[in-house]
Amino acid sequence: MHKFYLFVVLLSISSYGQESINRELDSILNIDQAEMYLANNPSKDSKLISFNEEKHKTTLAKDLFERGRSTVESEFKITHYKVVESKNDLHYRFSYILLDTDNLSKSEIFSLRSQVMTKFENGVPFNKLAMQYSTDSNARRGGDSGWLKQGSLHPKIEDFVITSPLSIGDLATFDVLDQNKHYLILKTHDIKYIKEVKALQIVEQKN
Repeated sequence: MHKFYLFVVLLSISSYGQESINRELDSILNIDQAEMYLANNPSKDSKLISFNEEKHKTTLAKDLFERGRSTVESEFKITHYKVVESKNDLHYRFSYILLDTDNLSKSEIFSLRSQVMTKFENGVPFNKLAMQYSTDSNARRGGDSGWLKQGSLHPKIEDFVITSPLSIGDLATFDVLDQNKHYLILKTHDIKYIKEVKALQIVEQKN
């Protein structure tokens, strides 16, 4: 009997705690209020998290994009999420090879770039060429930039990728002379607006 009573009391306390957090989340309507909540309730587990509809495909992300709320329960804690900001931002994606300007002269770079273009035109996959010739860190991904929000890279590169009349599958050269960078750029995707949300995460520890 005493054990049952204790169970009921703990369950009531837990339910009250969840209801209290849900009421707090209901009262938070935007990112400013979320930041104020975090300032007034400091915790290493409570924070703002960003989710991108293309990059994040988890069940949690799907719930947040569709319903704006989610609760995830584990053995020791309950984590509450609420979307406090939602935006549709312009994104772009392409593949590229950044040539080695540290060890090659300009004439050698242009000659190498011409050779790489010829290999591509003869059917060598671009991802293999990127892994072989690119000096950028994304070479291991075959030169894929992933989806990038406008403002992520050098504005000249962004302007070229976003506004150029290239069709998907077209290969072009591009130089950023003020940075001494020389590229081969492959158009792989059309630009598009992608939904991004910021969610307030609040963690409730179980007793």
